[in-house]
Amino acid sequence: MKKQKKLTDIFIYVILGIGSIFMIGPLLWMITTSLKDKTGVFALPPQWIPNPVQFDAYINLFQLDTLGTGIKNTIIVSLTVTIIGTITSSMAAFAFAKLKMPFKNTLFFILLASIMIPYPIIMIPQFVMFSKFGWVDTLLPLIVPGLFGNITMIFFLRQYLTNVPYSLIEAAKVDGAGYLQIFFKLIFPVIRPAVAAQFILWFMGVWNDYLAPLIYLNSPEKQTLQVVIANLKATYAIQTDYPLIMAGSVVSLLPVLIVFLIFQKQIIESVALSGVKG
Repeated sequence: MKKQKKLTDIFIYVILGIGSIFMIGPLLWMITTSLKDKTGVFALPPQWIPNPVQFDAYINLFQLDTLGTGIKNTIIVSLTVTIIGTITSSMAAFAFAKLKMPFKNTLFFILLASIMIPYPIIMIPQFVMFSKFGWVDTLLPLIVPGLFGNITMIFFLRQYLTNVPYSLIEAAKVDGAGYLQIFFKLIFPVIRPAVAAQFILWFMGVWNDYLAPLIYLNSPEKQTLQVVIANLKATYAIQTDYPLIMAGSVVSLLPVLIVFLIFQKQIIESVALSGVKG
């Protein structure tokens, strides 16, 4: 049995190792390419370790005016949407899970049904609505819808809150606590690992969003980072300046990586506790 278990473990490690090569390989190639010159990109055999290591691509990248504005606009959109939206999503999940109100389940199922509507269907009506508001070529169309919550996060947190007993909430109400006090002092600390896991997924989605900024933003000073990088590809791919393009991709990746490292512990706790009942 021990020998069979050892062989099984070796087989699993080999499969995971092969899978990690396919996942990490393109990332490493992106980083190494950003540290090469133009000729080093096309060298045969391919150079995984740049020789020599050059930072010209990053120097040229940060000299572009559009990069700074793109980073600033993306930070404004991502942090505003995810921070405020996470609070509203958590409060909505608490209401759907623990508060007694008429037609609660019906409203929740209607909310879930909206996930099935593809974005291209509502894209044109939404654009017409925002254009009538005068919001086109501003960051408002990217920010305002997310302030009212994320349906996926609401669903996930509602399921997470089913493990919290009603008696705990009733005891807090007997002690004179209001619903806001119950939520912020009692419920939110309990669901914090789940909130952290959903927060980083939502942050990644907003940070990497390309379609919505492309639709609503026209002026270069209003564009987000993903649109700026796409413009870099269109401009510098003709010049075969792939190190500059890869440097822009590395810069766009760093904030997501930093957020993941910050919330890594909470994400692991969320996964570990998701199967705990009672």
